[in-house]
This record gives sequence, structure tokens and C-alpha cells, in this order.
Amino acid sequence: MLNEEKKGNDTSEDKILFQTKIFDVVERYQIGQSGQKHPRYVVRNKGAVAILPILPDGRIILIKQFRSPAQRYIYEIPAGTREIGEEPLKTAYRELIEETGYHAGKMDLLCSFYSSPGIFQEELFLFRATDLVPGESALEDGEDITLVIVDRDQVRSMIRKGEIHDAKTLLALLTIFFPEFPENLGDC
Repeated sequence: MLNEEKKGNDTSEDKILFQTKIFDVVERYQIGQSGQKHPRYVVRNKGAVAILPILPDGRIILIKQFRSPAQRYIYEIPAGTREIGEEPLKTAYRELIEETGYHAGKMDLLCSFYSSPGIFQEELFLFRATDLVPGESALEDGEDITLVIVDRDQVRSMIRKGEIHDAKTLLALLTIFFPEFPENLGDC
């Protein structure tokens, strides 16, 4: 996982400016090279997981989901926010079932990474799910998700056409097209 040791020159405890069920916005200060304090605004949450589901025949399960911030449907891999105290692996199994209905016989951690470390404190854990067995999904109220099952050529075409805009999904798909990639991921 990512190095948890605090580094840098943050000088203060976080001051909560805005709080929701999913995330907080906090203010903290960082000391510049001149010694001057600079405010930094950070979005904190409990962390999240993303899952790359691969069927026994090699096809990939994507989801097509309406994303309000983007105001459009986005192709992506299943993902979700961790519950307080929940281990990433448990979250990955839960989210895969909730969003796709598939149960994974095997779940491998590929890496962990920060999606946008300039503003988000969220650590994302990327898993590959295999030995999949279909079942019933358990979508949350308000989730608008359609399963899209594609082979490697189809997903490669989707990338070339600019149909996949989600960074975590693009990173996950790199592990398919570059088989040596997973051994060298480390912390991404």
C-alpha cells in the first residue's frame, strides 16, 4: 500500500469546512520555502476500491453509469466507497456484487493509488476479479447502471474512440494490454 508516513510541511490540524455522509472538505496549512503559510483545501473520504472483472473467456465487465458531476453516462469498472473500518478487499467483493451481481472466486490487489492528490485524500485500491459467477445485483436507490460486457478488441476500440473517460478504468485496462504491467505496479 501507499507509504502512510506523513511527509512534507503541513503545519496544522485539519479544520472541517464542509461535511457530508461521503466526504469532508478541510483546510490545512503548508509552509512554503519562504516560511510563509499557505492554505490548502482537501477533500477527505474513507477511501475506495475499483474492480476489474474478467470473465473466464477473457471478456471484461464494464458498467455504463450516469455520473452527475460529468452530466453524462460514463463507461467504467465497478467501484465504490469503503465503509468506516472496512478492509479494501471486503469492499471490493461487496461492490462487485452490488453493481454487477457477479461473485468473484478470486480477487487480487493490483495496486493502490491517489486519483487526484492535489485535492483528494482518497486512496483507491485496484483489484482484479476472476472466477466470476453471475448472480443478482443490489443497486442502491439512485444508481443508474447497465452492464456492458466487452472483449479485448472492443475495449481497445472504445479507448481509441475516446469512449472511456474514467482514469481508474484506463489504468485497470492497461494491466490487460501490458501483461508485464501488474508485476511492476507496486503502488502504481
